[in-house]
Amino acid sequence: MMRCKNLLTKAFTPSPLKFSEPAPISSVAGTQLANNLSFFGFRMKKQLLSGLVAAAVLGTLALPVSAQNVAIVNGKAVPKERVEALKQQVERSGRPVTPDIEGQIKEEVITREIFMQEAQKRGLEGSADYKAQMDLARQTILIRELFADYQKKNPVTDAEIQAEYDKFVAANSGKEYKASHILVEKEADAKAIIASIKKGAKFEDIAKKQSKDPGSGAKGGDLDWANPSSYVSEFTEALVKLQKGKMTDAPVKSQFGWHVIRLDDVRQAELPKLEEVKPQVAQQLQQQKLAKFQEDLRAKAKVE
Repeated sequence: MMRCKNLLTKAFTPSPLKFSEPAPISSVAGTQLANNLSFFGFRMKKQLLSGLVAAAVLGTLALPVSAQNVAIVNGKAVPKERVEALKQQVERSGRPVTPDIEGQIKEEVITREIFMQEAQKRGLEGSADYKAQMDLARQTILIRELFADYQKKNPVTDAEIQAEYDKFVAANSGKEYKASHILVEKEADAKAIIASIKKGAKFEDIAKKQSKDPGSGAKGGDLDWANPSSYVSEFTEALVKLQKGKMTDAPVKSQFGWHVIRLDDVRQAELPKLEEVKPQVAQQLQQQKLAKFQEDLRAKAKVE
């Protein structure tokens, strides 16, 4: 059975401010290439390599002859611009370029040059697979630049951040409830549990043994603090009617089964201050704007 904690509530941590960052479209090809390249034993960590592949693929193109060299490999100069291109990719991902990382990048560039020279000797640049992957890499980088250009020209404003935060406060202010529950499949089982608890059995012990919600069941039925509106309606209606320390006299039916609910405590909602979550709010709004931009382009495109 799926975890009830994920299903019972609309959002058990009812917070539009708990943001997650979706993988950018441009990362797909890069990740696949990184996985392929990892078989060669690169010393660079895989997570760093994955973020650098797109730039590295084109790192051999259109570099000035007079560039300062990082190394000479088999008599061929390796321009410093290749290292700089990869460093920029790291910085754009929000990670600092430490001396250790810079050393890894330099070693990566040299290793790539060795492999590229061997591939060129074998005439692989003319293969259909190489041309297809280069075309995909060009598309990936161009799309990334499109999104970066849009975000640069359409920044999130302080007013937008404040408005989003105000919506969050309005939706989550008021009281929070600390509840516990026991979930079973049959009404008869729930009634028997209520009877046992009234006779002296411990709610927590029964929850650990019989609850079909493994998440809360392992904790004696504890659902922690939540805004009551975050639960499914049947659960919410029963919960808010309870007095502190009391449980439901009758089982509560929901789409997940039958619940025995206990109200453990009530408090005023403790919400983060705007300053504490401003970066996350800005990031989420930026993602929303970019998603809308992508949707609009797709909607306006004439596809036959």
